[in-house]
Amino acid sequence: MADDERDDLKAKVEAALSGATDVLWITDKRGRDVGVPAAKIAYVEVGSADGDRRIGFGG
Repeated sequence: MADDERDDLKAKVEAALSGATDVLWITDKRGRDVGVPAAKIAYVEVGSADGDRRIGFGG
């Protein structure tokens, strides 16, 4: 995800958590739209584009 897209996603999440919108709409990497009720958002992690990718249960 490009930096400008990451900033847009953060703004959408913040709007949903502040009550400005009832549903957080995001597009996944396959181009599908996903709606998440703002009241159900419990945790959001936005990683960096060059972050390490872990596989399995190791830490």
